[in-house]
Amino acid sequence: MTTTEIDNPRLLLVDDDVTFCTVLKSALEKRNYEVIVANDVSSGILLAEQNLPEYAVIDLRIGYESGLEMVKALIALDDNTQIVMLTGFASIATAVEAIKLGAVHYLTKPANADEIVNALNKNDGDSSVAISENPLSVKRLEWEHLQKVLMQHDGNISAAARALNMHRRTLQRKLEKKPVRE
Repeated sequence: MTTTEIDNPRLLLVDDDVTFCTVLKSALEKRNYEVIVANDVSSGILLAEQNLPEYAVIDLRIGYESGLEMVKALIALDDNTQIVMLTGFASIATAVEAIKLGAVHYLTKPANADEIVNALNKNDGDSSVAISENPLSVKRLEWEHLQKVLMQHDGNISAAARALNMHRRTLQRKLEKKPVRE
């Protein structure tokens, strides 16, 4: 084992945004990680099989694919991999699923390299997290409900639309919008 392998833990970064990957890769390398990058799920799985990472930062939405599949595949390869799910489309349903599948943390974009490194190394929960005094807005509740139904139908938009009694294209449009910030 070389000193590089000891000093620089391997991190797999999977995101379809090439510019984001370039910037984050550089920032993580400055923090002593050996970073390997993939821009789709199949390439990410192949890289993980060839270069078993100790850490991974996975985008929730990778093109039209789900980063949750990537989390599942990484844990199947090595259940000790510390995985952070990163997303601009946060929902309670996807956060719960990411953690159940084996991610150690779930961060919303924009997140900087320090926040990501902190999340990768945080294994314990925090009981001091403040509980919100305000209920979710109606728009946010709708977003959460759509995400929950979509998860119940394994990401199948047509099946979720039928379950919601909604036209498929309407559901697609609603899902393409970023969730309302609370």
